[in-house]
Amino acid sequence: MPTVLVPLAQGCEELEAVTIIDLLRRASITVITVGLDRQPVTASRGTVIIPDTSIEAITIEAIDMIVLPGGLPGADNLNNDPRLHTLLQQLITQGKIVTAICAAPKVLLSAGILHGKRITCYPGSLDKLDYNDVTITSDAIVIDGNIITSRGPGTAMDFALTLIEILAGEAKRNEVEKGLAR
Repeated sequence: MPTVLVPLAQGCEELEAVTIIDLLRRASITVITVGLDRQPVTASRGTVIIPDTSIEAITIEAIDMIVLPGGLPGADNLNNDPRLHTLLQQLITQGKIVTAICAAPKVLLSAGILHGKRITCYPGSLDKLDYNDVTITSDAIVIDGNIITSRGPGTAMDFALTLIEILAGEAKRNEVEKGLAR
């Protein structure tokens, strides 16, 4: 099964993080949560999440996809970590799948991997940044090559199901979705 890395920063949006982690694991996809430091992560609404490991322990060869949860100040904290920018650049160079939801596409923009791409994000989350050559849509989910973005907490479940379909196929997505009684 594929391996997905989910970096968790202080102040992340727990609805996005937990939904993505939970649904991918329901699909038997290996999910590794990583913290930017060795502390438990307190999400934006006070939920405490203990990452599986730290970012220093990650080897890029083991990763098939990275998923960046959004939320504030979580997305800003992810964006302020140069180790994450380097990791994203390496993943793109190797043709791996890079994804972000809500305000987290700002990290992809700052890492310099969105040139000429079409994305979606939380409304206004990129307003103070230079994104001249990036097309921002209001779509719930946008797939442009190996970059996948989603709009916000309300799209987290469909985003996670889309990731399952990409990694494990339509049948696995349908199986997980059926179990959710949607």
